[in-house]
Amino acid sequence: MTDDGELTNKLMHPSNVVEKTYIATVEGTPNKTELDMLRVGIKVGKEKFSPAKVKVLKRFESDSILEIKIHEGKNHEVKIMCEKIGHPVKKLKRIKIGNLELGDLRIGNYRRLEEDEVKCLKELMKC
Repeated sequence: MTDDGELTNKLMHPSNVVEKTYIATVEGTPNKTELDMLRVGIKVGKEKFSPAKVKVLKRFESDSILEIKIHEGKNHEVKIMCEKIGHPVKKLKRIKIGNLELGDLRIGNYRRLEEDEVKCLKELMKC
């Protein structure tokens, strides 16, 4: 929820290089080759997805938890990339945009950003 649509649009637009960090629960566990595909970038049809920073946080019997960092933020980018390497996303949560972290904020709750957080985001976007 925001009252600054211009800043939000700049933060979320794929053309801006703002790192977004996600925690994804995926089916199975990607092997090194599959993780490297994400790290170098993936082409799906005519769409090219930029390289992602990715690491496996936990492995379970039937799925795993990945940390994925991207800078484009195209629509459903993480889901499409994981599907392409054969590990569909079961659960996805964005935990960080730039230096702004979600922290322990619960679903349905919100908090006001501190002035320095807004200033940092605006400087990042050159607003």
